[in-house]
Amino acid sequence: MRYLLLLSFVWLLSCQREPVADTGPWYDYAPVATGRYNIYDVSEQRYALNAAPLQRTYQVKEVVGTPYTDATGQPAYRLLRYRRASATTDWQLDSIWAVQRTDNQLLRTENGQAFVSLLFPVRERLQWNGNRYNALGEEPYELRNVGLPYRVSDTTYDQTLTVVGQNDSTLVSQDKRLTVFAQQVGIVYRERVQLQFCSSTPACVGTNQIDYGIRQIYRLRQYGTN
Repeated sequence: MRYLLLLSFVWLLSCQREPVADTGPWYDYAPVATGRYNIYDVSEQRYALNAAPLQRTYQVKEVVGTPYTDATGQPAYRLLRYRRASATTDWQLDSIWAVQRTDNQLLRTENGQAFVSLLFPVRERLQWNGNRYNALGEEPYELRNVGLPYRVSDTTYDQTLTVVGQNDSTLVSQDKRLTVFAQQVGIVYRERVQLQFCSSTPACVGTNQIDYGIRQIYRLRQYGTN
């Protein structure tokens, strides 16, 4: 049934149109072309009340698919996401997202929610509402460290920028989201932290004892073009 739903989704997006061409050097931070792929090592910890943390590692492969015309008549690309438990197992299609790059922004539709991942042209401390096109409530995004190097695992990317979304930490919770883009590569690092700390008794407040939540990190392992 899941496979049939994915096929139905692809069929609904079958109307194709040429995407926007590269017209500025800032597009190097978000290359979008059919056949491009990024492979990530993902580490994840999930916490539940009165239970041991569930720790998992796996790999995710994102492949830019064929272009199509979205419901507003604008060009976009399918983003095919595959998952496997390790480098020795086979890829399995996990979901189909979408990516859309216009003259002034990069949109990623993830699990049915559209996010403004980048604004163009890029500049230090540029701010925008990342949830402009969804109903999740306003969330300020800010560009930082534009043009600076960033190291992921054993690789240093010379030209990068960091998009900081939510970044709040209190005695009872932590909410953090950031994404690092590298020139001619795209996303090289993603971090999502949503934790709720113990607050049921005065003794546990401020101890960072986790009641529930998730910590998830994507690190780029490989990229290229099929």
